[in-house]
Amino acid sequence: MVRISVIMGIYNCAPTLAEALDSLLAQTYQDFKVIMCDDGSSDNTIEVAQGYVDKYPGKFLLIRNERNMKLAATLNHCLEYVDTEYVARMDGDDISLPARFEKEIEFLDNHPEYALVSCPMIYFDETGDYRQGKASGEPPLSAFNGSPFCHAPVLMRHSVLESIGRYTAEPSVERIEDYYLWFKFYRDGYKGYNLSEPLYKMRNDRNAFSRRKASDRWRTYLITIEVKKGLGLPMPYLSGLPGLLKAFVPGNVVRLAKKWKLVR
Repeated sequence: MVRISVIMGIYNCAPTLAEALDSLLAQTYQDFKVIMCDDGSSDNTIEVAQGYVDKYPGKFLLIRNERNMKLAATLNHCLEYVDTEYVARMDGDDISLPARFEKEIEFLDNHPEYALVSCPMIYFDETGDYRQGKASGEPPLSAFNGSPFCHAPVLMRHSVLESIGRYTAEPSVERIEDYYLWFKFYRDGYKGYNLSEPLYKMRNDRNAFSRRKASDRWRTYLITIEVKKGLGLPMPYLSGLPGLLKAFVPGNVVRLAKKWKLVR
């Protein structure tokens, strides 16, 4: 019985997609199917994905957007094809460690009070692993100063995801659609949990954080205000300022501040 639908937005990830899909095939828990939505790739991502559809009929499904629609709309497109109890995320350039689904579904099966479960991630690039995140337990509301959950390794209850209106596919939440999704869960009275064991590896450029655009930071600041107001948290205008100010600080200074743990 298939209990998990894995939703994947894929875009120009041909060089890494096979490794990502192979990591799913290596899962110790196999009662899942994978729904891939191509978001207007210009490389041969579609050909790689179709190869898995052809080789593993019923395990993989490939759909396409008519145009590039960004991640939130792409994931909502995937959700049109979901008919399972649980929904998992996966990106086309990452790796799910073998026990990911087994441990996540075991947790949600045994803890009906939680609507989602995630875990810390291991970050890697072409030179290997370079950082490991930390998280554990039920995050307090104060965790909304940042993101209380990692998006890519999450497993969610499908019924709850539908009840909160799926992802918000609006320009105002672009690149922070996960943060806004967690807000919608908590706003409607649902909770999540972080396993302490990293079960997912994210392929990530070490310098990507310092290259974020000022427009992204401004959008994040505005959404942080909305989220904090919606959750009744104190000082909504002040708490998001550190992230906004990074837009005006040189990247090398941000990296030093992160090293000294002065900023996230």
